[in-house]
Parts: sequence; C-alpha cells; structure tokens
Amino acid sequence: MQDNESVWLARAQEGNAEAFSRLVETYQRPVYNLCYRMLNDAGDAEDAAQETFLRAYKSLKDYDRSRPFPTWLLSIAAHYCIDQARKRRMTIVSMDDLPYQELPDNNPGPESAMSRKEEQGRVRALLGTLTDTDRAAVIMYYWYEFSYEEIGEALSLSLSAVKSRLHRARLSMAHEWMDHQPQTGSAERTPHGEAQSPAF
Repeated sequence: MQDNESVWLARAQEGNAEAFSRLVETYQRPVYNLCYRMLNDAGDAEDAAQETFLRAYKSLKDYDRSRPFPTWLLSIAAHYCIDQARKRRMTIVSMDDLPYQELPDNNPGPESAMSRKEEQGRVRALLGTLTDTDRAAVIMYYWYEFSYEEIGEALSLSLSAVKSRLHRARLSMAHEWMDHQPQTGSAERTPHGEAQSPAF
C-alpha cells in the first residue's frame, strides 16, 4: 500500500469518513470486478460491492494493519458473494470483464473479436461448473494473483485445502475444455500425449 493510502487507512480507522471515501475510490473497481465475476450480474455486483464497503467500514476498527488491506477487503467481498450465490443457487460466473478487456485492441479484426468472445463464453461456462468456494479460489489465484496463504485466509481454508481445491478445479476445467475442443489438431500436447488447454 502506498504511503498516502496508509495514511488514509489510519485516519479511516479513527473514524474519518473522507479518508474512508478515498479508500473506496481506490478499491471500488477491483471489488466490483470480483463481485461481477462471482455473481454474473452488474446490478447484483454493484449491490455486493456496496455491501462489501459497508461491512468493511463497520469492521475497520478491528482490521489488523499487518495484513494487506486489499486481501482483507476482497475477502469480505468473496465471502459475501459466496453467500449470495448459494442463496440464489447461481452456477455461472461472468468473465466478460477480464483484465485484457480493459485494454482492448484498438483495431481488432472481426474474426479475432469473435474468437475472443467465444473463448470467454467457454471459460465462463467452465467456471460455472465449479462450487462457489472453488470458483472464488480460482478467481483469486488466477485473476488477482493471491498467494495460497492469502486465499486460505480469505476463504477460511487450510493451505492444503487451497492447493487441493485449485488443483482439482484446474484439472476439471482443463478436461471440460478439451472435451469440447474442436478436433482441429491445434490443441497443444504434452510429451505424454495429453491435451493441454491454452486457457489453463
């Protein structure tokens, strides 16, 4: 966290509303993006993001500054979204807001744009086959670059459980990907002849 953000955080913990607003401005995008990927709905994601910051504000005095603030904040968002997803029995995660979409190609060809959209749709469907907790772990690891330890802390899982869930989810997604891969010979093969998904 940058020095000025550390100052905002310290002031926010003392009850300074303006300082907390600065933190909201800084982290509202990553919080919203995580909620959107988990809930697959822009309106639901906005509500979840607001609820995340409300819960963070209420719990801010108990926040331990030795822990990275983004990890703590995104943990709140992940737990809330998992609860919402379970309540609503949602099974599909949207990946339409992937990082590379935030910096689009200035001159994408129609074939390239179509291919990218189709691939995103397939990845979205694959994530939808995972449990809510596994989905959160995958999103945190591959799109937010959380460490195993941070994921475990965020999702209340042991280190071995995190590794096991990620391994199982990756294999499941890769197998599903290859099961629906057109037999064009374009898929990469490992030395043992196993097909490997370019997305995972």
